Amino acid sequence: MEYTILHSWWSSVWVQAGVLVVVGWLAQHFGHVVITSIIRQTVHSTRLRRFSDDDLRKRQDTLISVLSVVWKIIVFITIIATLLRIFIPELDLTPMFASAGVVGIALGFGAQSLVRDFLSGIFILVENQYRVGDVVDIDGAAGVVERITLRCTILRDIYGNVHYLPNGNIMHAINKTMDFGKVNFTVAVHPETDVDKLTTIINAVGHKMAKDKDWRDKIIEPPEFLNLGAFNDIALEVNISGKTQPAAQWAVTSELKKRLIKELDAHHIELSQYSQIKLPVAPNKR
Repeated sequence: MEYTILHSWWSSVWVQAGVLVVVGWLAQHFGHVVITSIIRQTVHSTRLRRFSDDDLRKRQDTLISVLSVVWKIIVFITIIATLLRIFIPELDLTPMFASAGVVGIALGFGAQSLVRDFLSGIFILVENQYRVGDVVDIDGAAGVVERITLRCTILRDIYGNVHYLPNGNIMHAINKTMDFGKVNFTVAVHPETDVDKLTTIINAVGHKMAKDKDWRDKIIEPPEFLNLGAFNDIALEVNISGKTQPAAQWAVTSELKKRLIKELDAHHIELSQYSQIKLPVAPNKR
């Protein structure tokens, strides 16, 4: 009797559909958990390719995001196909999939750009060209990468504008936060300035900042005097360079310039009116 009731209850299409939806939701949720766990454990630095902690996290987050979307699509298609079999048992999906293949071939000629986007997206991920959280300049659109899919790259610029860039149209991508960042700017001073004294001041400020507890973790190589640039009867240009952790170059450059302004003023070194010691504008990283 109980078996008959249970069988009758399970035979209800609505019960089967409800159970299927719950199973699908669980598959999506736990699938994301499993994907996250696998990526965290398998994607790591090797002897041939060393990642900083920040680079490693970006790489992992990007792969998790893309693979989770692919998994959700697979689960969604499976649930829809199964629901059709439950509600319409006489429906044979085999001819549908076969015809879909023919239609797909026909549409393929009109969807070449979509295929190109997908293939380019795969190469972007495999070659690790850029990751979620990187600051990039892609074909004139500059900003922080918010999301990468197999079809397009989404980034937000410093004004808050969101750019959607089809992967197949990306011809040139500049990644500004891969592996490390560079402090690189020019200071123009009065042409009669003592260069040796100026060099000593710049190096002292850079090395002191590199030892500061608030900045030492962001600086890989202390900013120092690099070389002399252009000079004339109006200004003498001095180039300064250093190496930082990825995405830290803007903050380090800004702080270094603030300290240099104070130190140069304390030593009565006059900046030229053409000096390029302007504070940098960092990308808006949410």
